[in-house]
Parts: sequence; C-alpha cells; structure tokens
Amino acid sequence: MLNMPRSPTSSEDEMAQSFSDYSVESESDSSKEETIYDTIKATAEKPISKMEDTQNNTLVIRIVIPDLQQTKCIRFNPEASVWVAKQRILCTLNQSLKDVLNYGLFQPANNGRDGKFLDEERLLMEYPQTVNKGVPSLEFCYKKRVYRQLNLDEKQVAKFHTKANFRKCMDLVHHHSVEKIIKMLDRGLDPNYHDLESGETPLTLAAQLSNTTEVIKALKNGGAHLDFRAKDGMTALHKAARAKNQVTLKTLLELGASPNYKDSCGLTPLYHTAVVGGDPYCCELLLHEYATVGCRDENGWQEIHQACRYGHVQHLEHFLFYGADMGAQNASGNTALHICALYNQDSCARVLLLRGANKELKNYNNQSPFQ
Repeated sequence: MLNMPRSPTSSEDEMAQSFSDYSVESESDSSKEETIYDTIKATAEKPISKMEDTQNNTLVIRIVIPDLQQTKCIRFNPEASVWVAKQRILCTLNQSLKDVLNYGLFQPANNGRDGKFLDEERLLMEYPQTVNKGVPSLEFCYKKRVYRQLNLDEKQVAKFHTKANFRKCMDLVHHHSVEKIIKMLDRGLDPNYHDLESGETPLTLAAQLSNTTEVIKALKNGGAHLDFRAKDGMTALHKAARAKNQVTLKTLLELGASPNYKDSCGLTPLYHTAVVGGDPYCCELLLHEYATVGCRDENGWQEIHQACRYGHVQHLEHFLFYGADMGAQNASGNTALHICALYNQDSCARVLLLRGANKELKNYNNQSPFQ
C-alpha cells in the first residue's frame, strides 16, 4: 500500500486528518498483500450476466499459472483492459501470489512473433490470441525481461543476477551512467527487480531523478517493463507525476506508457497530480494523452475533491475542462464544493460556482456546502 493520504470518510474526519496521518510503512508484507487482494476484489469486473453471455462479446482463454502449477479456462470480455482481465484471474485463485501486482499475462512466441507481456491498459481484443487445441492460451506469470538474443546462455545470465550487481545498477542509475547501464543490460541483467533498501526498481528510481531521459530509454530497451511496480505499488509514471518531473513523464508516455496505469490502491498518475499539486503541466500532459478523469479512491474521493482539498486551482480548471463531474459525491456525500467549504478553499469554490456547480446539493448529513 502507499504512503499517501487516504481520504477521510466523514465531514469531521475530513477536517481533522492530514497527509502525515496515513504513514503505513510499518505494515508487514503479508498485510500489504492482503490489502492489495482486497482492493482488487473490490474493483474487479462484475461477473458477465446471462444476457451478455454470447459468443460475440465473450472470449474463453486458457490461463496457465506456472507458479501454482494450475491451468484454468476463464471467460473474459474482449473489450475489457488487460488490467481487468488480470483482476478477474486473481479473483479465481485460492492461493495468494507474492508481489501480485507485478504478475502479468504473457503471450508465448508463436508463428514468428516474439513472446511478450500484454500491456495492462490495452484492450484484450487488441492482441491476436494464440490458439491451442481450439482455445486461446496465455500464461499468468511474474513479469521479467523477455530475452530476444539467440543462443542465450541462461545459466550464465542467472549467475549475473546477484545482489551486488543489482546494487551496482541502482548506483549507475543514480549517477546517470548510461553506457555502463547498457553494458550490464547487454550482459543479460533483468532490470525488473526491487532494490532491497529502497524498494525501488531501476526505472522507478530514474523517474524521480532529473535529466534521466537517456537512462530511461536504456532501461526500456534493455527489457524494463513500463508497468512494473516498485514495492509501494507505483509505476515509474506514478513516481514521475508525484515528483512533478515533466520531462520524465513525457519520455515515459512517448515510450508507450499508459496514463491510466493503476497503483496498489487503484489510483492513476493523474489522481496523484491532484494531491501533490505544483506546476499543472504534468496534469495537463496526462489529460492531453487521454488520462481518464473520475478515478475514485477507497472513500469515493475523485481528482476534483483532492484538488479542492489542497487548493490546486489550476489543476481543478484542467479537470473541469476535461469533463470532471462537479456533482460527484464521496463516501460522505460531499461534493467538491463541500470540500472547498470544509478546507476554506475560496479560490476553488469561486471556480466551481463560476462553472455552474450546484450549491444546493446536500451530503449524507443533509448539509449543503453553505451549512
């Protein structure tokens, strides 16, 4: 789980709690995993109804899970994202997988095509399925580098993956040593791993530093997955958004990262920009790249609520321009206008009223924003 504010659940809580109240670093790994599973189950795709159960809009795929030595045939909506398909698989498991967010759907090499992990925010239907005995087949496994070299000495590569080399790679990222990083990757290093001290991956670390465009490109070309998450559940795109790192954010998006990747709480990079504020360029860039507005946290807070909580006026303007719902209510029934009133954010309130926000909407305590 993340060290960031969960949104308060009541009006009283909303006034009383602050960013630092929600440090959860003391959580054990097992409790984090349980919480991640709870989040996944809460947001999983609804079961397909009998009305929808037609050959035209469902797809049966054989899912092979090597780590559990299981094979399942599961029905998917081909118009759903790979992320939703992943949730659907996880909800069928009777055993937990460690670091579950970094598991992905892998399409083995077939008919001259290289094997690859499916990008989580693309639709399932965008990938031509490999048919095995009449049923398409995919593997559900931990994300790792997909090697394309011919005559690869797997034993030699395995020997290269030591704690010392992992630490060395992180140091090289810190010092922007692009050529040395490329040499390590050429020798077979898999950059999809967690640093033991920080919990970062080479890519998520690079996303938080300045002037690392070439480092990021080298890591991506060397097999780093853009949707591989650090220990805290965030992708490199989340890290760049939270660090207000405009150049890195742009680089990652140009390399093919989706603006809608989810962290372990199901939150997007755009949601994080509403919390951290600063120059709204990162927010604007994500929206321009079709980031979805209206992401909800566990207490129903959307980007628009967070912008009003922290008084980020320009972010609020961008959210409204891209279609944010001014009447959206959180778990307490509070709209963005209620949040402005609770946190004395008069500039944000002016923007909302100017845009026609309904000031008569009441929360679940039957209070209008004025009250």
